[in-house]
Amino acid sequence: MTAEAGLVPAQAGRPGPIRVANCGGFYGDRLSAAEEMVEGGPIDVLTGDWLAELTMSILAGNRLKGRPGYARTFLTQMEQVLGTCLDRGIRVVANAGGLDPAGCAEAVSALAERLGLRAAVAHVTGDDLMPLAGPPVNADTGETLRATPLTANAYLGGRPIAVALEHGADVVVTGRVTDAALVTGPGMWWFGWDPDDLDPLAGSVVAGHVIECGCQATGGNYAFFEEVPDLAHCGFPIAELYADGSSVITKHPGTGGLVSTGTVTAQLLYEIASPRYLGPDVTARFDTIRLEQEGPDRVRITGVRGEPPPDTLKVAVTYLGGYRNTMTLVLTGLDIAAKSRIAQEAIWARVPRESFEQVHVELTPLGADGGSGSPSPSHTGPSHPDTAHTDSSHASTEHTGGGHTGGGRGEVNRRDDAGTALLRITVMDPDPRRAGRAFSSAVVETGLASYPGFYVLTPPGDASPYGVYWPSSVDARAVLPVVTVNGIRVEVPHAPPSGPLLGEQAGGPPPGGAADAAIPPYAGDVAAGQVAPLGTVAGARSGDKGGDANLGVWVRDPARYPWLAAFLTVDRLRELLPEVGDLPIDRFALPNLHALNFVVHGLLGRGVAASPLLDAQAKALGERLRAVCVPIPR
Repeated sequence: MTAEAGLVPAQAGRPGPIRVANCGGFYGDRLSAAEEMVEGGPIDVLTGDWLAELTMSILAGNRLKGRPGYARTFLTQMEQVLGTCLDRGIRVVANAGGLDPAGCAEAVSALAERLGLRAAVAHVTGDDLMPLAGPPVNADTGETLRATPLTANAYLGGRPIAVALEHGADVVVTGRVTDAALVTGPGMWWFGWDPDDLDPLAGSVVAGHVIECGCQATGGNYAFFEEVPDLAHCGFPIAELYADGSSVITKHPGTGGLVSTGTVTAQLLYEIASPRYLGPDVTARFDTIRLEQEGPDRVRITGVRGEPPPDTLKVAVTYLGGYRNTMTLVLTGLDIAAKSRIAQEAIWARVPRESFEQVHVELTPLGADGGSGSPSPSHTGPSHPDTAHTDSSHASTEHTGGGHTGGGRGEVNRRDDAGTALLRITVMDPDPRRAGRAFSSAVVETGLASYPGFYVLTPPGDASPYGVYWPSSVDARAVLPVVTVNGIRVEVPHAPPSGPLLGEQAGGPPPGGAADAAIPPYAGDVAAGQVAPLGTVAGARSGDKGGDANLGVWVRDPARYPWLAAFLTVDRLRELLPEVGDLPIDRFALPNLHALNFVVHGLLGRGVAASPLLDAQAKALGERLRAVCVPIPR
């Protein structure tokens, strides 16, 4: 039986708040978290986010090997908590369905039957766009994909989740939805929001963004981690969501970790790009967010304004990029650069460098005192060998980095007299044999005819396949989400808001430079002050967005924000982080959070799944910046 969903009926309209708990921020997160959240205190909805961009490639590889295309750890957690959730009326919403939400839902139903439980398990489909009608265009570069896609999934919003809950689902399993949809969908169901409720929807997106990465909202990976109590037993976050879209971020009492305006700010800046945060249900204005420490481990979020969503949906395409192999050599003592040169000459004498489609060499100094510095990558090969813009010739680019000294303003440490460094060599090629032991064995063969102190961290091995993430888009009207629950198939057609055009409804500064105009001017000399690491006054959080790196920086003392905004320009960022080279960089100001957000385009090449970088997701980029010494005014 097939039906068409209307808007979520106003029967929802329950008194708030709805307490939405997170029990996982990635495929591989703490297995005990679901039970901890269910048993630790009252919640209404249990959610988990399994689908990073990298995960879709992993699941595609699993499916090619005949394994399930969904997150199997979800079943382990459901075995622990499903009975309790049913007894207490706790709904479960998870994107653990990955590439096979129907198969995952079937497995949950079988689990419930084995446990003697009666559970209504719904699943959401429609995100899978395979086979594609034509080659997808890269949303970032404009290139057309020539390779054969493995997967293509549109990012759905929260409305199909709301429809599933309204039809009585106890468990909702989705495929590719936005991370925030796991909170927005339950909010729609609970409060009866329709597409014109832009501000409440935007507020729910912000709350969803905060809790989607689990403990990153409660002190995990926090710049000022020494202030976080009992981080080893960090509690997972809860969003208490209200009808107007405001929320309180908290955690269960008695758990480790910290919920503060600082930990919430850090997560708000994580991988957002522009403050105008686009989504399938609403465009949330992150430059309108207001934070308030309401009490211990309670941060209230208010003021979020919403605009209509775009008329397109983001699409995650993956394809097989080829095969790669990495060998890591350790260089110790004097003459590091010369040792690196000798090591490479010996390797390429046995297996020609030009025989590989791509070669990436990364020298990362660890420093004489054990401290780490910025890597110095050298990349040879076409940047996109499977695109319509491929050139058959080998291109070569080099960026010079180095460690940062503690005694100067961002001075690059090019000392070559002592220390330890990692020489990481990665080869990539369509032929698994060429990139396999032919390469890794050649490295080992140099072991007694190379630099003094030679040893490697990796044994010789075969090449492994790697996937490539390819961001694209599709007309939202061309995608039809479908909810299957209790034997009923419910279609959820695109329902855009009826309000004004994008940009006319939002509060806060309009696009462009207006946010910069809202920053109080800095009257001092940005080059004056006591030289100290930037991290003594500023926090940072960084991560990946496809092939781009996102770097958020904030100051905890609002009085320092005019200085930060004046000092940390795009040119200054290039000076302090030489690894970004001359790549395009966007800077966005968020005065409401005393923050700046930078997007470094192309730093990660073709994204984490294909990146040969040691820090393939730019997770440590923010900490490298915080370690640089700069003049800080008193």
